Amino acid sequence: MTSSPTGNNDGVATLYPVMTAPLRFCVLGDSLAAGVGSTREDDTLGRRLTRRLLDAGHTVRLRTFGVPGARSDDLERQVGVALGEGVDLALIVIGANDLAGFVSPAVGARQLHDAVARLVRAGARVIVVPAPDLGIVARVPAAYRQLVSAASGHYAQAQAEAAIRAGGAVAAAGPELAARFAAEPALFSADRFHPSSAGYAVIAEGLAPHVLAAAAHLAA
Repeated sequence: MTSSPTGNNDGVATLYPVMTAPLRFCVLGDSLAAGVGSTREDDTLGRRLTRRLLDAGHTVRLRTFGVPGARSDDLERQVGVALGEGVDLALIVIGANDLAGFVSPAVGARQLHDAVARLVRAGARVIVVPAPDLGIVARVPAAYRQLVSAASGHYAQAQAEAAIRAGGAVAAAGPELAARFAAEPALFSADRFHPSSAGYAVIAEGLAPHVLAAAAHLAA
């Protein structure tokens, strides 16, 4: 194990332990995990976060298992594949399709819990990105946006509680990110639903501290 400095948002270097063996980094979940909406593969969450890990001194092997349209019940299969290949650090991005498909928070949270617990039992560090606020999506009629936002928040809270119970960590987007996406149309791709390359850059910037901290715990 060695240590490497990485910059934070204030420009101050933070010293993190780094893994000398390849860090097996897996991204699981839905279309956001797969990078739908980005114009280049290098702009996806997995690739952007891998660059941050490399900059911090880690050697990284990235595998992306996210599938467009996936719901929480798809995580069982994705986790099985990831475990078969080996995983040290897992990022799970899930929930938007559960919301769109009216999956109950209790059901989706239980499925997420089981996926996180399975990864944790195998020795992986797990970071969960809960469901986004779908109330800001342009295709949602204005009269329903407040209701959809409330449902999104309720679902994300159930996910967060389940992930923590299972031994994972949560990287919640928060209202600031939703407000930024609502105010900056360029953060959405042409379909006005998925992030653009610029949108993925914003999301990755928010996730990077969580990913770097988890990798440091593995190296410690």
